[in-house]
Amino acid sequence: MPDSLPAHSVGITEPQQMQFEEPLELACGRVLPHYELTVETYGELNRTASNAVLICHALSGNHHAAGYHSPDDRKPGWWDAYIGPGKPIDTNRFFVVCPNNLGGCHGSTGPCSINPDTGQPWGRDFPPLRARDWVHSQARLAAKLGIGQWAAVIGGSLGGMNAMRWALEYPDRLRHCVVIASALKLSAQNIAFNEIARRAIKSDPDFCEGDYLARGKIPRQGLALARMIGHVTYLSDELMGTRFGRELRRGTFERGRDTPIEFQVESYLRYQGDSFSDHFDANTYLLMTKILDYFDLAREYGDDPVAAFRHALCKFLVVSFSSDWRFSPVRSEEIVNALVGANREVAYAAIDSEFGHDAFLLPNHRYESVFRAYMNKVAAEADQLARAE
Repeated sequence: MPDSLPAHSVGITEPQQMQFEEPLELACGRVLPHYELTVETYGELNRTASNAVLICHALSGNHHAAGYHSPDDRKPGWWDAYIGPGKPIDTNRFFVVCPNNLGGCHGSTGPCSINPDTGQPWGRDFPPLRARDWVHSQARLAAKLGIGQWAAVIGGSLGGMNAMRWALEYPDRLRHCVVIASALKLSAQNIAFNEIARRAIKSDPDFCEGDYLARGKIPRQGLALARMIGHVTYLSDELMGTRFGRELRRGTFERGRDTPIEFQVESYLRYQGDSFSDHFDANTYLLMTKILDYFDLAREYGDDPVAAFRHALCKFLVVSFSSDWRFSPVRSEEIVNALVGANREVAYAAIDSEFGHDAFLLPNHRYESVFRAYMNKVAAEADQLARAE
């Protein structure tokens, strides 16, 4: 990292531990007697609390969405390209809140936390969760922060599902919902990829049927393989061809040379898998992918997404990316069509990009322009509400 922080950075950030002592009844019927959420905030909450924005992270994300944790950090938060002074989610205008979701492995209560009944890590015994459990825990977070209504709830991928669930569970507590590269429910192909990744983890001898922490082990190989499987699906064939092609990292195809051959893409995937297994928990990965699989916004509304969205009161922005085959533009169009059918106000942008599903995390001029224009409208509305008080 350079000696000084980059321009338009939120700077050095410090996570907060928020404790909740009121029991939380989960969708599965079990109860968490108390829990913690790790949270980062950026910007200042205005006098009327009208400028608060909730960021919902995706499967492998966490609370660290922007800025740096220390001057020695080489990488900023996962959405630093879009959160900060003068960026689409402008921290000069918004108070931005990003929690590590319940069930996560970056400080929030989850499988790595201590089960108060046993004094051991929860591990495989941590309750299964649904997106609505995240929403209820986030609603309590909002109350603790003095936020009665979010200016916007924003999420990409699994985070977009979280955001849509907010619009149905607490329709009067958000004014805008931004859904990026997401879907009303997973396709069978997506569920299949998730099951292959879970099987990779469970087949690791160090998985110990989910009790690896209590036994002092970590299923690194299985988790690394799961990440490699997932990472391939997040990238487009075009991007992988452009970035790696069939270039060799070592070895040769020269006749008579019997040397090990390694492609650049193989080395890259191994690096991604190994680095992921160093900082992510296997039980959390299993839990998060199951939340993805089980999500179906319209299930309790007669499988009718139009009926589901009739319960929403907020305005929507939906964004898709042309090369995203994991959450294809067709899935976003289904969301938009349901919102139109429910007579809800929605803006839709289909963005050309070669970066696959990961495009929502990366710089893109048109994406940034659309996002900025919409968030400028959200900010102006928040300012107007503040002046009216």
